[in-house]
Amino acid sequence: MTGEFAALPLGLGEAGAAFLALAVLGAGFVRGYAGFGFSALVVSASAFVTNPLLVVPVVMLLEIAATVGQAPRAWPDLDRRLTLLLLAGAVVALPLAVALLTLLSVDHLRLVISGFILAISLALLMGWTLRRAIGTGGTFGVGLVSGFANAAAVGGLPVALFMTAQAIPARRFRATMIFYLTAIDLAALPMLWLAGVFTRESVVAALLALPLMVLGVTLGGRRFLSTPPESFRRMVIALLAVLAGLGLAKSLI
Repeated sequence: MTGEFAALPLGLGEAGAAFLALAVLGAGFVRGYAGFGFSALVVSASAFVTNPLLVVPVVMLLEIAATVGQAPRAWPDLDRRLTLLLLAGAVVALPLAVALLTLLSVDHLRLVISGFILAISLALLMGWTLRRAIGTGGTFGVGLVSGFANAAAVGGLPVALFMTAQAIPARRFRATMIFYLTAIDLAALPMLWLAGVFTRESVVAALLALPLMVLGVTLGGRRFLSTPPESFRRMVIALLAVLAGLGLAKSLI
């Protein structure tokens, strides 16, 4: 496996390939358990061994592949109206997000997003929640923020934060995250291709990483089925805080 990774033009040596392979496996477990976090974890890890911009289309392809396996069980719990409202906002923001990805510093963007998410995650850990559901306009706005955040491969974090603050049931939360993230990745990939970021090499890298991700997603999905709802919520909040902390660390180092 490491030799195959090293042969790719991603700036990876043997040690870097092994490190990224472990990151894909661990992030796959998180994706299988919580329904999000895969892209943020892999892109954050990749920054230590290669240019993370090259990894963004790879993780998007892997997110789509993960949903193919998770879709049959997750579909009945999907909140379709919520997903469509979020997606509508994200699609409006995605073209500018891709422009930011290719023109501006991803670290600066990640710094702002991660700082915000970490602050709200800490508030959630202290017991804060939204007292009433956010309406149509608010949900569309969260989709806009998510679309912008996708420039730093953390588009799922604002949505996860929004749903956690409303105490959405675990199964609906996970299913909605699974399908929403796939939808915005499908929308973003053609734009990344036009920008010259998504190439044939991205597809090859995704195919090589696919078995590890599938293993991780399978193990994470089994863990989810045995987790009580309240424990799931605490784990999601903790995961958000960790991901935001990783984003801050990467931006500041």
